[in-house]
Amino acid sequence: MIQIALTIAGSDSGGGAGIQADLKTFAFHRVHGASALTCITAQNTLGVDRVQALSPEMVAAQIDAVVGDLGASAVKTGMLFNREIIEAVTDSIERWRLTELVVDPVMVSRTGARLLDDRAIASLIENLLPLASIVTPNRYEASILSGIEIDSLETMREAAAIIHQLGPAAVLVKGGGLPGKLRGVDLWFDGQEWETFTTKTVETTNTHGTGCTLSAAIAANLALGANRKTAVKKAKTYVTKALEHALAIGHGTGPVGHFYPLLASPPSS
Repeated sequence: MIQIALTIAGSDSGGGAGIQADLKTFAFHRVHGASALTCITAQNTLGVDRVQALSPEMVAAQIDAVVGDLGASAVKTGMLFNREIIEAVTDSIERWRLTELVVDPVMVSRTGARLLDDRAIASLIENLLPLASIVTPNRYEASILSGIEIDSLETMREAAAIIHQLGPAAVLVKGGGLPGKLRGVDLWFDGQEWETFTTKTVETTNTHGTGCTLSAAIAANLALGANRKTAVKKAKTYVTKALEHALAIGHGTGPVGHFYPLLASPPSS
């Protein structure tokens, strides 16, 4: 029986991140991907030119349409844009009793650019995080959620412990933006166990969509029945492979290669 995964996130017109990255990731894992768009962007490898949010009612209607018919074995959230959308998403998740929820708290980009205002961040902390199976903040987001500046493995641990107290079942603090030996080191904490996930460093400037792809891969593996820690391990492996086959397209930061097994052997005519 095919499993269903639902992504609730924004659209990236360049196809490297957001809904587009999530659906490619679901397809790679042989999971049927459904979506609820929160906002539409005009963006490419050079950056975001314009963003337009959908109404909270429209976001909720998409979730109702998908879950009411298809169901959802796992859900991930990405860019939720504002407080009103966050509240609508929270209400929908509670109403449909969706239990395997991966929250990618898209508040700050991996370069440090702020993406949510204070009202939206407060709503995410108060309403959405307590429903999360796994929350996957990058170093900047973990700093905001915990109030701790992250510059070492020890401060990652301190931040993870504080974030866990906000309600999620497990926390994965991502070290992709850290320098030196901590680059690419992620820290897991579920209230009982600590684990450090380390993968080899891939030297590429084409890293667009890595955070979206990781959380989508975690959700896909949860939908397939993996336990939470195993889902993270498998997702990390997938993202590393996708980075190894990143796409040098456009004039800026290209996306990871979501469909990397197909790159070496194009379909026959």
